[in-house]
Amino acid sequence: MAGGSREPGRTATAGVLGVLCAFDSEHSRMGLSEIARRAALPLTTTHRLVGALVAAELLIRGADSTYEVGRRLWRIGLLAPVQTRLRDAATPYMQDVYAATHDNVHLAIRDGSAALYVERISGERSVPILSGAGRRLPLHATGVGKILLAYAPQEIVEEVLRSPERVTKHTIVDARRLHREIQAVRERGFARTAEEMTVGTCSVAVPVFQGDGDVAAALGIVVTSVRRDLMRLVPVLQVAARGISRRLAADPVAP
Repeated sequence: MAGGSREPGRTATAGVLGVLCAFDSEHSRMGLSEIARRAALPLTTTHRLVGALVAAELLIRGADSTYEVGRRLWRIGLLAPVQTRLRDAATPYMQDVYAATHDNVHLAIRDGSAALYVERISGERSVPILSGAGRRLPLHATGVGKILLAYAPQEIVEEVLRSPERVTKHTIVDARRLHREIQAVRERGFARTAEEMTVGTCSVAVPVFQGDGDVAAALGIVVTSVRRDLMRLVPVLQVAARGISRRLAADPVAP
């Protein structure tokens, strides 16, 4: 009897999680039918769960009857360690890099086989780009992603090499060439891309280490492809990455 009484609670929790997890960087605003499809739930169940989430301010309903993540859920997400300790350690150094370059400065961590961007600093002079805080982009097609892929577990590397997505005509999708690229990143200590994620932009990135020597994140810059001084940005990033690494090493609970 007791076991049966817990089942509805588990089912409802799974449903709520399914609805929330239906949202991502590519699906930040959806109608009820699309939420139901992505959550693999009946439309009536989705309608009930979405109504409860709107009432709790975890989702908000737009005038066009679409839904998006509410500010309350966003505020909760900011409490995650990756959003607090890592961002607190990195932000001052990212601001220094931006002040010196006026280009897009990124901080990303690995989220499975994708790069999850946790912070970005840019300005009016920065080239328009796809990445932003909370966005997930392919590891093999971005500068920060190549850093994270180079230091990822072997099973992640093999997963990416099996079926790398061609984002632009310049994206490296040949497994052997991509494997050589990953090895080169490890050897030289930085990664670079040339229009592999967005046509018209290129990037460089370096690793950020934590106290135990593992890679905690990747720090990168994205600039317009007409720039010819890309390699001159690497020392700027390395100085900032060492500063972030020192702050993470001094914080025993940092990610």
